[in-house]
Amino acid sequence: MKATDLLETQHRKVEELFAALETSAKKSTLNELANQLAAHMTIEQELFYPTVREFAGEIISESMEEHAIAELELKRLLQAQEKHDAETVHARVTCLKELIRHHVEEEESELFPKVNETLEAETLEELGSMMEERFEEARKAGYAELLPKSPSRASADKKPKKPPVIHAS
Repeated sequence: MKATDLLETQHRKVEELFAALETSAKKSTLNELANQLAAHMTIEQELFYPTVREFAGEIISESMEEHAIAELELKRLLQAQEKHDAETVHARVTCLKELIRHHVEEEESELFPKVNETLEAETLEELGSMMEERFEEARKAGYAELLPKSPSRASADKKPKKPPVIHAS
C-alpha cells in the first residue's frame, strides 16, 4: 500500500474512534485511540516525515508541532480518564478531535498531493510497507511506551531522524 494511502486509512480509523468516544467514553475505546494515534505519529516522525522533509520542510515542521500539541492533549485526556472525570474527558476528547481534524486536513490537502506528485510509485509502495510494519510494532508496544513520560516533553523535541533507505529505483 502506498505510504499516503496507509496514512489516510489510519486517519479514517481515528475518526471512527473519535465518533465512538463522543457517544460513550469507554476506557477500552480511549486506549485504542491512544495506541492508534501514538503509533501513527511514530511512523510519520520516524519514516514518513524524514523521507519527505527535503521537499516539504515547512509543512513537516508545522506537522511536528501539531504532533507535540496532540501528544500533550492525549496525555491530559488519559489522565482525566484515570480520574473518572467525565466532564473533563468529554472536553479533552473534543479538543483533541479538533486538533487532529485540522492536522489531517492539512496533510491530506497539502502534503499528500505534494508527496504523491514528487515520489515515484515504487518508492511510495516500499515506504508504505516499512510504515505498515513499524505501525504494527508500535501499536503493540502501546502508547505508554511511545509517548514521552514527561508532561513537558514531546516526541517532536527529539532530533529529526534520517530518511529510511528505500531501494525502489
